[in-house]
Amino acid sequence: MPDRVTSRVRALAWWVFATQVLIIGTGGAVRLTGSGLGCDTWPKCTSESFVHNPAMGIHSYIEFGNRTLFFLLEIVAILAVIAVWRFRKQRRDLLWLTIIPALSVFIQAIIGGITVLTGLNPYVVGIHYLASAALVMLAALLVLRVYSGPGPRRLAVSVPLLQTVWIAAIFGLITVVLGILTTGSGPHAGDGGAARNNLDSEALQTVHAVAAYATLLFTAVAAFLARSERAYRVARWAGWSIVVMLFQILVGIAQARLALPPLLVGIHMVLASLLAAGLFLALVETRQRPAKLSA
Repeated sequence: MPDRVTSRVRALAWWVFATQVLIIGTGGAVRLTGSGLGCDTWPKCTSESFVHNPAMGIHSYIEFGNRTLFFLLEIVAILAVIAVWRFRKQRRDLLWLTIIPALSVFIQAIIGGITVLTGLNPYVVGIHYLASAALVMLAALLVLRVYSGPGPRRLAVSVPLLQTVWIAAIFGLITVVLGILTTGSGPHAGDGGAARNNLDSEALQTVHAVAAYATLLFTAVAAFLARSERAYRVARWAGWSIVVMLFQILVGIAQARLALPPLLVGIHMVLASLLAAGLFLALVETRQRPAKLSA
């Protein structure tokens, strides 16, 4: 086991991040192919089989395939914990950022089980997505931290910039939540018989778009202020978030005009998690290690 951050540790951090994003993509595929109840119980696929539900055909394999990916997440997370274990006292931040995904696999599996047992309740499905997005954010922080040193961090930007980043992050969270509610009111239920939240889809789409444009506006202001203050780390992640949001807007417009094709909805889901990660890192980077510790 390494006694410091090495290229192997950094590679594992990237793997943790990649697998967390991957599970959002595959989870979206389950929903968008109507395979959400391909396995109609949990933890088995059916009362007789762990793998196959004859009544659902290919949908059962899609759903079970997504379930088995959690084993990949767990293996990667455990390897990451092992990689930082020897120097855990010096880098407690890395220890916790690897332990959390290792433990979260079980929590996510339970939420997934509740999702199936409640017949794909749209609010439970939304919680499942929010949990996954939060794990993407923490995995992104893990990647960031394996490229920086340990130690306390202090506020390194002006109060106006800090407030602007916070406002952008809050609007980003509102945008993601509204997106979840909008999807919960639309046609992609994960199964033909699954319930919808019965909210007004058109009204939600409008409010969701307004929140998205507000996020873009405040993120752009944050990027401008950050560059003015030479807070380049904040500016970098604000800029990343702006790029993701521009793609999100294009995909969102295309979705609305093309009657919500599944592929575009899936891309929108993955981009939303990357946007959350970008805004989160911009907020994290408002605090920096003192110069004498960073040297």
